[in-house]
Amino acid sequence: MVTRIWHGRTRRERADDYSAFLTLRAIPDYRETEGNLDVTILRRDDGEVSHFLTVTRWESEEAIRAFAGDEVLKAKYYPQDEEFLLEFEPEVQHYTVVAAAAAL
Repeated sequence: MVTRIWHGRTRRERADDYSAFLTLRAIPDYRETEGNLDVTILRRDDGEVSHFLTVTRWESEEAIRAFAGDEVLKAKYYPQDEEFLLEFEPEVQHYTVVAAAAAL
């Protein structure tokens, strides 16, 4: 299992709108990809800026490739991201899951 983590920043005044966009556009895109296990989007407000982390878990790197393309570490962006993001980080981070537990 692989966890993929993306980071982005918005102006805090746009953070609620960006949260809504991610819920309506990004989450379905992840979930419709075979091999996606789950999606979590985290937000942290820090002064005038809001940070977002999108944390997804995948069955395999092959499943990530179906979502992101052959360059699996390259960040995937949507055209609407230009309205919100302060910069476009070029890469995501991948971690191999070595242990996990979930609430019952």
